Amino acid sequence: MTEHPTSHEGRQPLAARSQERARPRQEAAPGLPSDVPGKPGGPATPATPGAEVPAQPTAPDTTGGTAHPDTTGGTAHPDTSGGPGHLGSPGAVAVAVSPQHPGGARGGDTSARREGDRLRFVGAATRRIARGIDLDEIVLGLCRATVPTFSDEILVYLRDPLPVGDERPVAPFVLRLRRTDRLRLSDLEGEELVLVPDPDPTPAAELCEVRNGGALAEVLRGVRPVFGDSAAAKSALTELLGPEHPLPGGLRAVLAPLRGRRRVIGAAVFLRRPERAGFEPNDLLVAAQLATHTALGIDKAVLYGREAYIADELQRTMLPDSLPQPTGVKLASRYLPAAETARVGGDWYDAIPLPGSRVALVVGDVMGHSMTSAAIMGQLRTTAQTLAGLDLPPQEVLHHLDEQAQRLGENRMATCMYAVYDPVSHRITVANAGHPPPILLHLGGRAEVLRVPPGAPIGVGGVDFEAVELDAPAGATLLLYTDGLVESRLRDVWTGIEQLRERLAATAQLTGPDHSPPLEALCDDVLDMLGPGDRDDDIALLAARFDGIAPSDVAYWFLEPEDAAPGRARRLARRALARWDLEDLTDSVELLISEVVTNAVRYAERPVTLRLLRTDVLRCEVGDDSPQLPRQRRARDTDEGGRGLFLVNRLARRWGATRLSGGKVVWFELATRT
Repeated sequence: MTEHPTSHEGRQPLAARSQERARPRQEAAPGLPSDVPGKPGGPATPATPGAEVPAQPTAPDTTGGTAHPDTTGGTAHPDTSGGPGHLGSPGAVAVAVSPQHPGGARGGDTSARREGDRLRFVGAATRRIARGIDLDEIVLGLCRATVPTFSDEILVYLRDPLPVGDERPVAPFVLRLRRTDRLRLSDLEGEELVLVPDPDPTPAAELCEVRNGGALAEVLRGVRPVFGDSAAAKSALTELLGPEHPLPGGLRAVLAPLRGRRRVIGAAVFLRRPERAGFEPNDLLVAAQLATHTALGIDKAVLYGREAYIADELQRTMLPDSLPQPTGVKLASRYLPAAETARVGGDWYDAIPLPGSRVALVVGDVMGHSMTSAAIMGQLRTTAQTLAGLDLPPQEVLHHLDEQAQRLGENRMATCMYAVYDPVSHRITVANAGHPPPILLHLGGRAEVLRVPPGAPIGVGGVDFEAVELDAPAGATLLLYTDGLVESRLRDVWTGIEQLRERLAATAQLTGPDHSPPLEALCDDVLDMLGPGDRDDDIALLAARFDGIAPSDVAYWFLEPEDAAPGRARRLARRALARWDLEDLTDSVELLISEVVTNAVRYAERPVTLRLLRTDVLRCEVGDDSPQLPRQRRARDTDEGGRGLFLVNRLARRWGATRLSGGKVVWFELATRT
């Protein structure tokens, strides 16, 4: 069984070690990194023929690890890397050489043992580096695996910015100091020698620009690690650390380029203090292995980070940045990915304003949890928005979505709930395509699961969808959601729906029978019902509070398509404004209504509709049976017409035109002065 790298076995009482300090220090066996040094002039390690030297004491750690410094601003972390009790163990000392027997048998055993220790150390160090997922974890793994086992200090420089994949690196070639770790031996309460973080690491420049043809560029181009005392390495280290930060005298170094899959992405500098044995040729092989695994890990982390960023951006752009706040309804939404490491899914929600102050509420779920699912979700959401703009009935919208899913390819399956709320009639029309049923929370606290036809999922093909029209009383709250909220490994979908209904009813009772719970707090409370095992799928949630528009705030008329229609429209509007105490808007409303009604009468064959809505704004809607939408244009001086929409655009707060299945609606809004 290999010894745990942070074992504290082999410690001796301080009195025993004080006797050892007078003994001469043994030299480390060749071919191994030397032991962690004591203080200059400190204790030497005794050796007996054929026996191993006990390990020097390491820092006490309740986690079983050796404390290392964290120069990123965090606290010291334990070293949990595995490995043997000599070379692979932080704080372990090298094996002392016993007297050679005739024939060199003892020397051969020692060399073989040291080579085995070296291999075990490299294996443990590379495994620790490979465990890292992001950039900081990989660099930290390199530092923790090498200090103090392989070196007393390490400096890691990385390219800034790091190139991703095949993209061309940004010029000039700049290296930034990413991390530095250093440990020293110190007395702790006069009881034992321990490894503690050194608050004063070797000073080095934060940034280094690699000059073409310079010594550092030549060393990095060579890829192989080099000793710091060579002529090329001395100049390279001076360039890397900065002329104002020379290496302290006697400090030994190894400069190892970090080469990824395609290019050099940084450099690592391993340092040893003078009291420790210097680096040997075999140590260059160790440094090369560590540098190679670190560089490949960094390449992997950078690519993973870019993919995660792209996936997150894709998901974010597929969902609405903000919800509209149409007249007579308040909206709130939530989206939760299945996990932080899998932020891409096929769930979506949307709220689309429709003509006549109506609003379409959509929630859907594409099968799968990949970028392909997110892309299909975006296509279906865009299609639903286009179909909603045509003011098609909900069942027709689902029918066209089903056709679109089949055109996208095979097995493009999705569920969807499409509902249209009319604040004037206080009714809601719902069509379902294999989605969990919505829940309606009434003002008194009663929560009911709406009975809507289940329908088949989108993408099946050849299935008719059915819509139902239901009451949507003022003060009620409609909750649309995806199956990730109510279904998991621990519960089936209908059990989850019942738990959700009970949770909504309990929340509503807390606010009292005369008040509806706040939407944002209601969404948060719904998500709180999720347990530890309930996050198997991403979740989309859309809540709509129905305020409606009171009948006393609505005025509606039919006008025959004749020349007298504009005059009659002005008189009707004047009476409605007087009833609402909005006489100060009379002149503007009469002028704009006259222009819009005149344009409608010119092309209409059936009666023209005129509707006024009083909410926080005054909204006027004029509908006719002509599908041609009006367009604003600049009239010439000789033109007799073409200035009506110019006036509407200048005087109205907002205006627009929407094509309907049987014509169009032109509307404008004016701010009410109360």
